[in-house]
Amino acid sequence: MAQKKFISIYEQLKNQILSEQYQYGDQIPSENELVSTYGTSRETVRKALELLANDGMIQKIRGKGSVVIYQGITEFPFSELISFKEVQNQLGLKHQTELIVNEEVRAGDYERVRLALGLKAEERLIHVIRTRSIKGKVKILDEDFFLKSVVKSIIASVAKKSIYDYLENDLALDISYSSKSITFEPFSKLDYEMFGDINPPYTATVRSTVYLKDTTQFQYNISKHLATEFKFKEFSRRRENLLQ
Repeated sequence: MAQKKFISIYEQLKNQILSEQYQYGDQIPSENELVSTYGTSRETVRKALELLANDGMIQKIRGKGSVVIYQGITEFPFSELISFKEVQNQLGLKHQTELIVNEEVRAGDYERVRLALGLKAEERLIHVIRTRSIKGKVKILDEDFFLKSVVKSIIASVAKKSIYDYLENDLALDISYSSKSITFEPFSKLDYEMFGDINPPYTATVRSTVYLKDTTQFQYNISKHLATEFKFKEFSRRRENLLQ
């Protein structure tokens, strides 16, 4: 019974943190208060708090008790070709989008992008930078490059909502597949400007080359997430013939 009790307390406190009843930096009730609230022993309460600490939800601080350190980790479907708006709707995210840059550029000015898309230096791209914030704090920095020969322009109202909705429904583009890579990288100058002074100053950076059904490479995306707040989950199955 004691085991079920501490798990129940753990789950209730965890749900209160996830639902933001207790937010980042808040102090949760003391051990004495939790003992009284749940009518249980101090040992049971401590086991529940230990589980929360192991989950990265709380940190025990001398003189302050247990403080919430969870800031909301965004879990992304790494293998899927899906827009941020679709992820936002699926996961119930509360991010706000701000448009930082919307311009036309030469492919030759962005060598890594030019090579990824197989372009000549003089070819033109639509360059879009957007931030995704929660309560005024930037959590994600998205940078996109689109072939101007495919996407002539993207107006601000579209960039602030869903570019993919515009590409597929207004331009009737048949977006088919992408190749992705993920690296952990130190902050660039732009990252410091957008994210601020974060410790550790590293991003989980997902780079994607996106293809149309006719195999045209028309988009290059760089999605930067705070390394401490990024998580992706994937399901893998070992091939049967390797087990025989």
